[in-house]
Amino acid sequence: MLRNPLFAALILASAAGGVHAQGGPIYKCVDSSGRLLYTTEKSDMAGKKCEPVASEVNVVPAQKPRGDSARPPDFPRESPSQRSAAKEKQRETLEGELAKEKSLLADAQKELAEQQAVRSGDEKNYARVLERLRPYQDRVELHQKNVEALQRELANLYK
Repeated sequence: MLRNPLFAALILASAAGGVHAQGGPIYKCVDSSGRLLYTTEKSDMAGKKCEPVASEVNVVPAQKPRGDSARPPDFPRESPSQRSAAKEKQRETLEGELAKEKSLLADAQKELAEQQAVRSGDEKNYARVLERLRPYQDRVELHQKNVEALQRELANLYK
């Protein structure tokens, strides 16, 4: 008794050389205890609730993996000097982004400090102050995370 429908269909198809060789469709049957059975045999269906699953199973052979022979001989390869130049350009780009993020972080921290110093008359409830400051805090947190991520990326560049 096979439990997995895909496995059952593959076994039946491979064993029979195709479903039509056995003379009929594949049936999914459930017995009184709820167990599943996939079959093409009428004798296996007795006393079970059965319904057709498929009338035909197609089996496609696996494709052969392509080796290095499929690659043309003049396929571009990266030389060590090109690899080094690419890493250097990547490092320069990351350092530029890091400097920009640090500048944005400093600006966001300055704006947050300015907003923390301001207290308007309608903010007697401290929850309103926190609500007003939330976007500034979020901006600071975003730039801090960006700085940390760029520093990690720079550190990983030369591992």
